[in-house]
Amino acid sequence: MKSLIIGGAGFVGEYLAKHLLALGQEVSVTKIPSQETVSSGVSVYDLDILDQEQIFKVLQKTQPDTVFHLAAQSSVAVSWNHPQMTADINIKGSINILEALRRYEKHSRVLLVGSGEEYGQILPLETPVREDNTLRPGNLYAVTKACQNMVGRIYAQAYGMDLIMVRPFNHIGPNQSPVFVAADFCRQAAQIETGKKEPVIRVGNLSAKRDFTDVRDVVRAYAMLVDRGLAGETYNIGSGHAVAIRDILKVILEQSAAKIRVEVDEKKLRPVDVPVMEADIRKLQKATGWEPQIRLEQTVGEMLEYWRKVIK
Repeated sequence: MKSLIIGGAGFVGEYLAKHLLALGQEVSVTKIPSQETVSSGVSVYDLDILDQEQIFKVLQKTQPDTVFHLAAQSSVAVSWNHPQMTADINIKGSINILEALRRYEKHSRVLLVGSGEEYGQILPLETPVREDNTLRPGNLYAVTKACQNMVGRIYAQAYGMDLIMVRPFNHIGPNQSPVFVAADFCRQAAQIETGKKEPVIRVGNLSAKRDFTDVRDVVRAYAMLVDRGLAGETYNIGSGHAVAIRDILKVILEQSAAKIRVEVDEKKLRPVDVPVMEADIRKLQKATGWEPQIRLEQTVGEMLEYWRKVIK
């Protein structure tokens, strides 16, 4: 089995590559020229997904049975500051990939990675949110991912392409960029422990509740869905339980060796923030039997230890 991970040098791509290699697959990954990948045992290709011909050439070289599309501008915060870039990468880039796959002579199975952010303003009676819920995206990143999902469904129906769409909710783990909240808190705590920062963690909205899952559990779900999911369908991926951001911070503070104060930083507050996002994962479980295996406390502890090693 040959797998191609488009966007394979990012946080999730590294974990997915490692998981697929452990399953005995031949793995190729793409990256942008400025990135480096630490994955060993994989073939690596530079790729700009805004260039359809480049995508087609990589498909011809790698001859994948399965394609995982992870390449994206994946930060909600960045999408507010760079909406055009977010739209170009997440919408135009995805269409280029689908068009290149449509031209490609091999009938590859494709996983399009979206986001739980697509649901947006979830009503109280809609929690936990199902895949057929009305989408009310509340930020530019969410809009682009909702568009990608709709485009994927159209390509599956119109062209008979073997596409599966997923909406992973918040996934976290060691080596995640500090642009994301849990990694940001862990980095700040590690900086404080080493005396490189005053004993204050600056935070945004702590009342928001999110569905956090370890990235290693998420990539297991990706692989299982490619094996057992139905073409043209969308699947939520999450723990099925929402946790307040303040509870994530509490776990970090409990595991930190330093005494730390907490202060609100107005710059970290989003223009629009959804109060609760919790996934209904019954469709995923019915299709694959998947269950999350790694507890939140373990994930946070490993993230904190990662930042201690980076900052020491």
